[in-house]
Amino acid sequence: MAIYAIGDIQGCYDELRRLLDVISFDPAQDTLWLAGDLVNRGPHSLETLRFIKGLGDAAISVLGNHDLHLIATVVSLAKTGKKDTLGPILRAEDRDELIDWLRKQRLFYYNEHYCMLHAGLPPQWDFAQTKAMAEEVEQVIGGDDYELFFRSMYGNKPVIWQDDLSRTEKLRFAVNCFTRLRYCTLGGELDFHHKGPPGSQPAHLLPWFTVPGRKSTDMRIIFGHWSTLGYYEGNNVYSIDTGCLWGGELTALKLEPRPERIGIPCSCAQKPGVDD
Repeated sequence: MAIYAIGDIQGCYDELRRLLDVISFDPAQDTLWLAGDLVNRGPHSLETLRFIKGLGDAAISVLGNHDLHLIATVVSLAKTGKKDTLGPILRAEDRDELIDWLRKQRLFYYNEHYCMLHAGLPPQWDFAQTKAMAEEVEQVIGGDDYELFFRSMYGNKPVIWQDDLSRTEKLRFAVNCFTRLRYCTLGGELDFHHKGPPGSQPAHLLPWFTVPGRKSTDMRIIFGHWSTLGYYEGNNVYSIDTGCLWGGELTALKLEPRPERIGIPCSCAQKPGVDD
C-alpha cells in the first residue's frame, strides 16, 4: 500500500494517466493525495474530474483556486477567462453531480505524518488554527448556502489575520491562504501581486514557508500552486507543482517510507508564463 501526492493537474488528463502507469498505481491498494487545481487551462478538465471522482476513497483532493473558480462559474458568479478551458464541464450532462462532488472536497488534509493544502499558510496559524479554519470554510462550501459564500469570496483583503475579523473576512482570508498564497511580509501580511520564483520578489516579501517564527514549522506540509517555484524540499515543506501545464513535469511524491519524487515530462498546454 502506497500514498502518492500529485501536483497540479489542471486538466492534463493524459499526463495524469501516464504518471499513474509509471508508478503502477493500484486503486485497490494505493491512495492518491491531489494538491488541488484539478481543472482549467489544460485540455481535458472534464475527463480529469470524472476519473478522480470515480476513484472514490482511493483519491483525496484539496481545493485549489481553479477548482473554486469552476464552482463560482457554474453558479454564474464569475465569468470564464480567455484562457479558461471549462466549457466541456459547463455543458456536461453530469455537471451538477461533478460540482456537488467538488464542493465536498477539503481545503486541508492530514494524517499522522503529513499535511496537504493547495497554496500556503499565514505565519500566525498553528495546526489547530489551520484545521479549525479549514473545517469552517469546508462546511460553508459544502453546505446549502454555498452560493452566498461565493458572492463574498473574491477580494485581496484583509491582508493580515486578526482574531476580531468579521466572519466573512475570516472566510475570505482563509480561502486566500489555502488557495492563492505565495509571498507575505515578515509581519504576516499577504501579497497576491508577485508570482515569480523566490529571488524575483521585492525585498520586503518572503515565501510564506520561510517567514521567521511561522507557527506551522512543526507540520510537514505538501502544497502545489507555485509552478515557478517548482519542486522544493526544505523548511519542512514539499512543493510539488512542477508546471505540467506549462510543459514542465507532472510530479508524484511517494510519501513512505521517505519522500521519493517521480516525475514525467509533459506537453505544453499553455505558453509558459506566470499565472494563477
